[in-house]
Amino acid sequence: MPKPLQTILIKPAGPDCNMGCTYCFYLEKNSLFNENPIHRMSEDILEELIRQTMEQSGDQVSFIWQGGEPTLMGLNFFRKAVDLQQLYGRGQMVGNGLQTNGLLIDDDWIQFLKSYNWLVGLSLDGPEHVHDHYRRTRSGNGTWKTISANAEKMIAAGLAVNALIVVNDHSVHFPDEIYEFHKNMGLSHMQFIPCVEADRVNPSLLSPFSVPADKYGHFLCRIFDLWMADFPALNPRTSLRMFDSLLHRYIGHPAPECTMLKECGNYVAVEHNGDVFSCDFFVQPEWKLGNIQDSSLIKMLNSGRQHDFGYRKANLPAECINCRWLSLCRGGCPKDRIPQNNKSGLNYLCPAYKLFFEYSDKRFRQLAHALQKPRITPAAKQKTGRNQPCPCGSGKKFKKCCAE
Repeated sequence: MPKPLQTILIKPAGPDCNMGCTYCFYLEKNSLFNENPIHRMSEDILEELIRQTMEQSGDQVSFIWQGGEPTLMGLNFFRKAVDLQQLYGRGQMVGNGLQTNGLLIDDDWIQFLKSYNWLVGLSLDGPEHVHDHYRRTRSGNGTWKTISANAEKMIAAGLAVNALIVVNDHSVHFPDEIYEFHKNMGLSHMQFIPCVEADRVNPSLLSPFSVPADKYGHFLCRIFDLWMADFPALNPRTSLRMFDSLLHRYIGHPAPECTMLKECGNYVAVEHNGDVFSCDFFVQPEWKLGNIQDSSLIKMLNSGRQHDFGYRKANLPAECINCRWLSLCRGGCPKDRIPQNNKSGLNYLCPAYKLFFEYSDKRFRQLAHALQKPRITPAAKQKTGRNQPCPCGSGKKFKKCCAE
């Protein structure tokens, strides 16, 4: 079965950014596009990209705009993008997501994003001493004050804002502060992104800012405790992408997060010049699928090279194949199978995931069971004796099932 075109990830300003975060993996992609010092998507390429996407997608399609920093394109570029989506649309449901560092967000941006119900993914690592440790301007100035103020404006305006939180060698020590900071600000949807990067001088080693695997495992355990404490009466107060995806797996549904799928390759990434790549973490010559000016998106998504890229994820070592957690982890993201001299093919974060799954498994199972049980009305509870069969149909006695 051919893959449907459901999600397209677009980098309209390429690797260009108005920040100089120490741990950024994408700034170095400048070397792939060195024909011009400034990278901006032309209107011709934008129109071809949107025309193809709208014509080749199904009833629903999502555009994810990221970078570098996409707001460097200016607001008129995105107004044009919406106009083109409406021009070439065939009655589809269209979603747009903007992943931004938030520095350039002002009232005009907020009005636009609100008008078209865009989802904003905001890179904000936590309180000031955590965020500014690595997320600074190229001149070395902190960015937390501006970004947190802009975050408050977006939240106050009713925008849907998710926090994108990089967990590195510094921030891994502050799970409570980071979680409470975002929750108290109103950023109740969080995505934790482990920083795992090869050293730029010696690729056989990890960069010093990469998160230690053992510490990341303990970080996840603590964040899980905080998340569970905010899950009273099966009514979660916060949404964490990794935990939400795992809960899908425990209930028996596919995980929304691609790192937990058996294979990669369900979307493509489009650079500012129209070049199409297998994934935004693999913008490399060997994983270039073509250019939208020469080929169609749906053909590139279903090409042999994209199939090979996706299958690489499922090519796991014996330790993974025999692991009790394989159905949850699926080997993790292939980008984390580093350092480069890692002959085993294991994910660098494997120890972290094993520690976390051992810690959380029982409670995930209990939560999945509770969510799948039929809801019992208070009246039914009152009529059921404690030693009678539970009305939820579990086969257990009421007192040992749903009485509490």
